[in-house]
Amino acid sequence: MAGTTASEYIQHHLQNLTYGQLPEGYERFDGTVLSETSWTIAQTAKEASDMGFWAIHVDSMAWAIGLGALFLFLFRIAAKRATSGVPGGLQNFVEVMVTFVDNSVKETFHGKNAVIAPLALTIFCWVFLMNLMDLIPVDFIPHLFTLAGFPFMKIVPTTDINVSLGMALSVFALIIYYSIKIKGVGGFVGELTLHPFSSDNFFLKLVLIPVNLLLEGVSLVAKPVSLALRLFGNLYAGELIFILIALLPFWAQWALSVPWAIFHILIITLQAFIFMMLTIVYLSMAHEDSH
Repeated sequence: MAGTTASEYIQHHLQNLTYGQLPEGYERFDGTVLSETSWTIAQTAKEASDMGFWAIHVDSMAWAIGLGALFLFLFRIAAKRATSGVPGGLQNFVEVMVTFVDNSVKETFHGKNAVIAPLALTIFCWVFLMNLMDLIPVDFIPHLFTLAGFPFMKIVPTTDINVSLGMALSVFALIIYYSIKIKGVGGFVGELTLHPFSSDNFFLKLVLIPVNLLLEGVSLVAKPVSLALRLFGNLYAGELIFILIALLPFWAQWALSVPWAIFHILIITLQAFIFMMLTIVYLSMAHEDSH
């Protein structure tokens, strides 16, 4: 175990490998005092916290980018080897995924945009691969990295709120972009200020604008927040349960971890699907012209 107590063990497994800046005069975990401002790897949770906003979770970034590259690599191989004859296993899988996502987009998205289907496919496969890392035994990869000299290693990027929120904010940026592109600046501002309450009376309309802006603004901001928190919350809870199971005696671990892992397969797939579908729905709403 990483620590001498259950609490230390849990905290260790929930701590990201963090790279950031520590100020001059900072006293590190081993008692050494920095003679100058330094960029370094945090060796404790306190050091990671003291690095502030510009610190980078190296493990989340590395695993997320690596899994994204794996997705691109597998689909590129399938595309290059595609045949009209008897398809191989990889081609069959990719065709099923593309058909599934394409049908989901056709049923949900009511505008015309060639970006939506590839975006939905990327989101589903990428989020699923990141979620899938939660099924790897909690001590296996972190222990290997500990032997290599790394103090921490979290391998499930979606259990990091920064990753989940980063993806959600990217979707939010697309929502704003297409809302303005389709409806124009006036149409977009009108949606925020003239709905849901409106009136033919000019002065009453002016009075209702702040109320509408508050309601619609909250609704707009809630979209990326709900996207991020739903994904993060479900995967973080799943990871925490695996960690708690790992604290049990060996004979009990298998009795509990296998059923939970089987059930968790549904969770990781469902969360990838929900993230994809909500993205499609939000972008479909952004394409609806209010004029």
